[in-house]
Amino acid sequence: MGDTLFAVGIPAWIWFVIAAAAAVAGLVLLGVDRARETSRNRERARWAQLRGWQYVEEDDRLPQQWTGGAIGYFGAQAAVNVVAGSTFTSDGRRPVFVFDIEADGVIPAVIVAVRCNRIHPVLLELWLASVPFQRAEMPELLGPVGQRYAFADDLTAARTIITDELVAAADALGGDVGVAWLENEWVLASVAPNVGPSRLERLLRDLGEIADIVDPFDSATSAATAEPEAGATTDERAREQGF
Repeated sequence: MGDTLFAVGIPAWIWFVIAAAAAVAGLVLLGVDRARETSRNRERARWAQLRGWQYVEEDDRLPQQWTGGAIGYFGAQAAVNVVAGSTFTSDGRRPVFVFDIEADGVIPAVIVAVRCNRIHPVLLELWLASVPFQRAEMPELLGPVGQRYAFADDLTAARTIITDELVAAADALGGDVGVAWLENEWVLASVAPNVGPSRLERLLRDLGEIADIVDPFDSATSAATAEPEAGATTDERAREQGF
């Protein structure tokens, strides 16, 4: 009761000052967040320009091409700061996407995707054990694979894909890559939203190595000319944006 009487006795102008201070603090934090976002946008656009790649600020349909990994975990609603281009791997040139995913107004992760020439027969997710990866409609648990846990929608098909070479490559991705996964004709991975171009470059190289493992080119195929039988929707999105 004493605390209540004390609160009632505080002059109204004190509450006004407290409310004003809280409002100012909120505006400052909002300004800092927007400044960081603007800085990230500029950095991503500059990186794309230096690489000769294409950049668009937002694409709300691109994440809909995938349902697994971080896309499904975070419930991605749009892709922002989208970069599209191609990169060389030991087997040749492969198309790539790099974009932030947006969910409920927040950017929880950056997605890096490298395209293969063949459709993977299975959705295969490789999660770090330290990540709380459970979600609704999770693929079936296959078990520990190196430093990660494997989940797949077809365990038999997944076992044919998981080789010692793939496990070693997945382990080499790094502890900041919460999940790497194979879906349709893409190899994808998620990393923290504050990483810079140098980290994204390394991750692209690492995913390119995984793409070479699961989708080695044959003598009659090149990344520049091969077209997969499916996955055209993703390609159409790229063409619509001028990629």
